[in-house]
Amino acid sequence: MGPKDRDLDLGSTGHVEGILMEIWQVIARESIRDLVARYNANGDTGRFAQVRELFSPDATMDIGDGRVYRGLEEVMTIFTGTKEATGAASALTHVRHSTTTHQIDLIDETHASGRLYFFVVTDIGLDHWGRYVDSYIATDGTWKFASRKVTVDGWAANSLFPH
Repeated sequence: MGPKDRDLDLGSTGHVEGILMEIWQVIARESIRDLVARYNANGDTGRFAQVRELFSPDATMDIGDGRVYRGLEEVMTIFTGTKEATGAASALTHVRHSTTTHQIDLIDETHASGRLYFFVVTDIGLDHWGRYVDSYIATDGTWKFASRKVTVDGWAANSLFPH
């Protein structure tokens, strides 16, 4: 008799014995993974209007330059400033951020935190790499960045990004 053949007894708790996550947790985790993927894809291709939609209105971002960017307007200057700074690097024709080992801790149905590694590939190959430490918030059913801290652990000797 397979799982489809059994009647599931949810009991008074609403949980099936042996199932470790509730459906809202699965949805939250997948939504947060999608948020991070959209950040990478849209940021890498210069679609900053789409990147803007990924942050809560009062989001903060720390990129390790000695200041914390507060609110959407300040956070967005990180992306436009990077575009201007790397635009001068004529060798830069593509940027690809890749993330791995994404740990997501759900706090409740509208708050979560995450840690993940990233590496960036440009025309030179591996350009730089590091870590993101995030907090996420769900507003009107959509997960967004509440905060992101970027730590660059290393740079290629011939990196095309300013540092």
